[in-house]
Amino acid sequence: MIEPIDIPSSIDREPIPDDVASQLAIARQRIETFQDRWDRPQIEQFVAADYEMVYQVLCWTLKSQPMIGRRFLEWGCGFAVVSAIASYLQFDSIGIEAEPELLHEGRKTIEQWDQPVELVQGNFLPLGSDSLADDPTLPSLGHQVPCGYSAIDSELSDFALVYSYPWPGEGDFHADVFSRFASPGGLLLQFCGPNEMCLWRKTR
Repeated sequence: MIEPIDIPSSIDREPIPDDVASQLAIARQRIETFQDRWDRPQIEQFVAADYEMVYQVLCWTLKSQPMIGRRFLEWGCGFAVVSAIASYLQFDSIGIEAEPELLHEGRKTIEQWDQPVELVQGNFLPLGSDSLADDPTLPSLGHQVPCGYSAIDSELSDFALVYSYPWPGEGDFHADVFSRFASPGGLLLQFCGPNEMCLWRKTR
């Protein structure tokens, strides 16, 4: 069972350090360049989040919420910007990504930020979680790659905070997976679209 945590409307007042703002601007430019390329098919499931807002919410979460540890996991990390932010904030940060090309770009981000982030190729869904989906066509179910948790010798229950940016229509599925496999006390943070983020805690 998970319970929602209210994120204050004043979250946009959380200051963003100049070095973080600079890194986010560079990452955004790289993402735009990557998406504007005409010489290869687009990776449709990759959409950039509002990384400034993600930074602000993560800072607020650290200040205001009890944590069961410092291990952070990004589901479908893409360019790994959120994984880099989490590492900057002193989380033990890991990102799982199915697409090799995105993983390559994510490693560039980690090198650029000079942060100790572990990135692995794989499926971010724990084994057996597919059965929780009401719709078999959800994008998260379509990654035909090995489970990412074996590559990091961990389970979802080993992480204190998990971040996801679900495709429209699959936010409830991500929440159900977290509710089933995470540890009590763990937090799930979702970017839900422009100016909207949601935070839950698993209670039992």
